[in-house]
Amino acid sequence: MMTLKKFNAGLETIPATTSWYLADISESKGRQELYTKQSPQRLNSLKEHALIESAVSSNRIEGVEVEQKRIGTVVFGKSLLQDRSEEEVRGYREALNLIHSLGAKLPVTEETCRKLHALTRGEIWDAGKYKEKNGNIIEKRANGTSSIRFKTVSAKQTPKSMKGLHSAWGDAVKDAGMHRIIALAAYNLDFLCIHPFRDGNGRVSRLLMLLHCYHAGIEVGRYISMERLIEQNKERYYETLKLSSVGWHEGKHNPWHYINFLCFIIKSAYMEFEERLGNIPQPRGEKTNLIRKSVNGLVGNFSVADLRKKLPGISVDMIRRILKDMQGEGLVECINRGRSAKWQKMGN
Repeated sequence: MMTLKKFNAGLETIPATTSWYLADISESKGRQELYTKQSPQRLNSLKEHALIESAVSSNRIEGVEVEQKRIGTVVFGKSLLQDRSEEEVRGYREALNLIHSLGAKLPVTEETCRKLHALTRGEIWDAGKYKEKNGNIIEKRANGTSSIRFKTVSAKQTPKSMKGLHSAWGDAVKDAGMHRIIALAAYNLDFLCIHPFRDGNGRVSRLLMLLHCYHAGIEVGRYISMERLIEQNKERYYETLKLSSVGWHEGKHNPWHYINFLCFIIKSAYMEFEERLGNIPQPRGEKTNLIRKSVNGLVGNFSVADLRKKLPGISVDMIRRILKDMQGEGLVECINRGRSAKWQKMGN
């Protein structure tokens, strides 16, 4: 809770890199509805792939793997599982199903944290229970030596710290001045530094990230596996977590390394999502309806470029053609011409 407490006390400046990430994510979030209306069959395919990739990648980051030929059966089947690894992958899929089905209706609480942990850990004795013994994060080197990378919150202090984390989260949500993505990344860092469970903390943190994204109106995780993106950037993941956890107990840490990493993951997910769906043909008349709806939603003067940002899958020529049609219908008018032409709705 040290990061959220730090930010709740007053977030004076946001690094330029973070601001750029937030701006890019905001633009992608604005286009989200456009893309989710395209090709339902393709979207269903993306959902299935995301479920498989998320369940497999999040566990593989922690060294839990299943045979390639068994993945489909483990994730979607109902057959008996062969070992503990398969049980954990199946459990992660069940946790994903819970989050995807409830979305923002599933609250971010201690109870939810324990529920997600219980699902991912299966029948093991301490599933859904906070750790009973102290445990530090150990860094293993290539030469075989190891050292303590981070000293986590003690078992005795864990319940109090988790209550403090969710209290700080509640304060952050009420603060209209704190960007929700910054708040969710700060929560994620604090959760990992508390390390409330004996095992499975990394997997629960990634599930919580997905849940937080739903609360922020970011639904790209339904179609693109953010866990897979984290696995593909695993070295950067661990490095930024290490850099941002130094001094955490004293509140003297620099959380922006890890915050920027999670922003990078969300932005990358949106980029991949738009790339996969950007070239899918839409039903006849759908593009026209989207252009007209976007124009109706604008306030004040606007340009073709403004519409292009909201409608990346539609050509400039088509946008201009529909504007001319709307002009002929008396719905809009062109108030100046040329490359920087401005339009306005009639009656403005």
